[in-house]
Amino acid sequence: MVTQGEEFWIGRIRRTLTEKDADPVLVLVAGAAGTGKSRLLRRLARLPEAVGAVTSWECGREQPADVGADAPALLLVDDVHVADEHALARVRGVVEHPGARGAVVVTYRPEELAHPGLPFGAAPLRYPDDLVVLRHHVRPWQAGQVAEAASEALGEGCAPQAAARLHELSGGVAQVVVDLLAVLRDSAGQRCTAADVDAAGVPVRLTELMLHRTRALPGPARRVVWAAAVLGEPASGADLLTVAGLAPPDASARADGDDSRDSHGGSDAQGDPHGEEALISALARAALLEDAEHRYVLPVPLAAASVLESVPGPVRQQLHGRAAALLQRRHPVPWAALARHRRAGGEMRAWLRAVERAARQFAAEGRHQEAIALLEDTLASPLVSRPARARLAPVLAASAVVALRSDQTVEVLTQIVQDENLPQAVRGEMRLDLGLLLCNQVGRSTHGWAELERSAAELREERPELAARAMSALAMPYWPGNSLDVHLAWMRDAERASAASGDEVVKTAVAANRAGLALSYGNPEGWELLKALPVDSPDPRCRRHVARGLCNAADSSVWLGFYDRTRELLDQGLELSARSGAPYTERTAMGTRLLLEWATGQWEGLSERCEEFVRETADMPVISADARTVLGLLHLARGGWGPAGSWLSGKEAPAAEHAAAPLGATLAGALIRLALAREDLAGAAAQARSAWNAILTKGVFVWAAELAPWAVEALARDGDAAGAREIVDTFAHGLTGLASPSADAALLWTRAALAEGTDDPARAVPLYQRSATAFAALPRPYARALTAEGAGRCALRAAEGDAPEGAEGSAREQALAELAFAAQQFSDLGAAWDAARVRALSRAHQPEKERRRPGRPSYRDQLSPREREVAELAGNGLTNREIATTLHLSPRTVEQHVARAMRKLGIATRQELGMAGQ
Repeated sequence: MVTQGEEFWIGRIRRTLTEKDADPVLVLVAGAAGTGKSRLLRRLARLPEAVGAVTSWECGREQPADVGADAPALLLVDDVHVADEHALARVRGVVEHPGARGAVVVTYRPEELAHPGLPFGAAPLRYPDDLVVLRHHVRPWQAGQVAEAASEALGEGCAPQAAARLHELSGGVAQVVVDLLAVLRDSAGQRCTAADVDAAGVPVRLTELMLHRTRALPGPARRVVWAAAVLGEPASGADLLTVAGLAPPDASARADGDDSRDSHGGSDAQGDPHGEEALISALARAALLEDAEHRYVLPVPLAAASVLESVPGPVRQQLHGRAAALLQRRHPVPWAALARHRRAGGEMRAWLRAVERAARQFAAEGRHQEAIALLEDTLASPLVSRPARARLAPVLAASAVVALRSDQTVEVLTQIVQDENLPQAVRGEMRLDLGLLLCNQVGRSTHGWAELERSAAELREERPELAARAMSALAMPYWPGNSLDVHLAWMRDAERASAASGDEVVKTAVAANRAGLALSYGNPEGWELLKALPVDSPDPRCRRHVARGLCNAADSSVWLGFYDRTRELLDQGLELSARSGAPYTERTAMGTRLLLEWATGQWEGLSERCEEFVRETADMPVISADARTVLGLLHLARGGWGPAGSWLSGKEAPAAEHAAAPLGATLAGALIRLALAREDLAGAAAQARSAWNAILTKGVFVWAAELAPWAVEALARDGDAAGAREIVDTFAHGLTGLASPSADAALLWTRAALAEGTDDPARAVPLYQRSATAFAALPRPYARALTAEGAGRCALRAAEGDAPEGAEGSAREQALAELAFAAQQFSDLGAAWDAARVRALSRAHQPEKERRRPGRPSYRDQLSPREREVAELAGNGLTNREIATTLHLSPRTVEQHVARAMRKLGIATRQELGMAGQ
């Protein structure tokens, strides 16, 4: 008998049905309940070769038809393990006389055969000499197959962690996976997480199957299955019998020394001499399975919950008590599992001790999310006393500040800091971590700042090392509302406090923040401070602070325009964050990488990367803000003004109170530009004044690089030349002595914009050109193209005005060449709106004879270049009037172009134009 892959034996069946000289074939398909045997038979019935030849028979419901001796015949027999003697005899007859062109496929559950290993019963079966007999075992789905099924059922909203959890709980059993996905489609919402999978419950089919099998077992065997459900992990036979109370006397005594009796009357201390028989019985009835390591488990891990619900409460507590005693003797002790058993066994004090040990172990190993989940679940219990809560809460907070968002942790800490009976130092420590969580993971910076200030005051005398941490957090300037001078003052206080504490971890935390503070506002001293951080510290807590310092420095560096350094810092910071167990820091660095890709023109696939990042961090507004901003900027460049407005200022946008100050300035600059494009000069000017006031309040002028050029243009075009000039002067003064290539290039741009806005295009041209050169050196291709466009635009104006006689044509040609370069750069980036705008400007300034050449090509059913431009902008959401403004056309002409493009492309809506016009 040969075991072969599925495709092999299906091919063999097809040959039997189609080739006259092919031998008959029998395929024995074995598989546990729910693994997909019946689906496989339905697939065979749909084979083209099976048309008119297939007979299906489900044992116990209908009898097999007679198989012809000469005609092709495919007999599909499902669930032969439930066949009675008469039906089994009919199947045996077909197998012994399959016909010259007969193919028989028989499915069965090995665990439910009356005679193990013999699907056709105990009597010997005479296989014909020419019969090819094959065996196929339907295995549970692998992780990739489960993930594929989950993606098909739930779409992109299924997180990888959810698919992994689905595979873990289902054991890959196809029917269980399908049943769980049916629940998750309705319950999980737009994004399915591992927690949603846990909350889906146990499918009814699985519950009934396991309870029927368990109920059919004799009492001792049933207790072995209960023990497997209690342990919830692969276990040796000896461990199962110990937990079940069936171990030999010496093993049971070693396990717990308990001589209690369970409800079945068996003496745990004396053991059950038939324990081995009980285990064999559970295996024979498929209530347990043996794994590759010769350990024993439930057939489907998820079934444990249903099995345990059927166990009487007192018996279940005894089972958990014996499981706890067993685990307590292991080396090392699995503290999290032990805590679970202590709690379920009703041992409250032992439970809390195990929880604390488990959480501290998780934290030491960098498994902070596991520590948080364990502690949140523990602290949610009303049985936890106030002293125990005060002891466990700091452990929770310490993990929470380096992990991902958890609103439940915030709630727990908020309740604790309101307890006036707590010692002030304990309350201050909790308030410190609460403030960090609110500022970072949750994005409530105003509330978080207040908590940090109170924490610094409460800790100053009794816990100077923690006060130093609070002060250094207050020194970070990213959050709106306080000036750079305030942050610098807090840093001075933090340095004094950390020096007095003598704590190396605190000194490292403060040093990391000091370097970050210096770099954030462009102080070159920050680079030397960064080099001094102890990257190779043996203390993982120090390494986590260094990782945070490196990633914060990368974020500062991307705003400053040091892109090569940014890449180096991201590589170092991400590696150290992963090695030190700092997932929050990792995510912030990933957001910085998206900003870097935007700035340096790595736009291919950037929208998709940003959208995926937003999905992963949807509940963490601070982290997702980078990706949301980049999405808004990309849509703006492509002409998707509606989506751009949504990402920049709608419900999808980083809220003003959440966004870090440099990101807020960037958002404001983009919104000003969007208002200018829509000819809303008053709105653009108002936005410019508000955003510039925020920069003045903060006093960090390197962050104005993405704002100042647009703010100057908005004020100048709105008639406020004095306000525009004040921005330029203040910006220039604010950059004195600082190092920021990006801000330096932007300062040239703002001066060019001021000259253009005050009707001095000749002066603007060289300023735009110098700015373009500076951006090219960074490199920042999009900013380079925008400033090259400005140079070309102003050169055209200058050529039409004061150019010497005979030089106008040459100046115009140079200007058009500048615009052609910008248009090509925009096209290469995919900035459709920018490219169309520049080409339209170039066309408007070409000589008449070049614009209307005789014999222009007829495009017939193809889109003309102009129609393609209009179609793309219309497809991106621009109105006819907005397109007309961009392309220097009349709205009526745009309307005609849109109508012709839709007719040629055979589409009915404007939304389809963008895709179809590509």
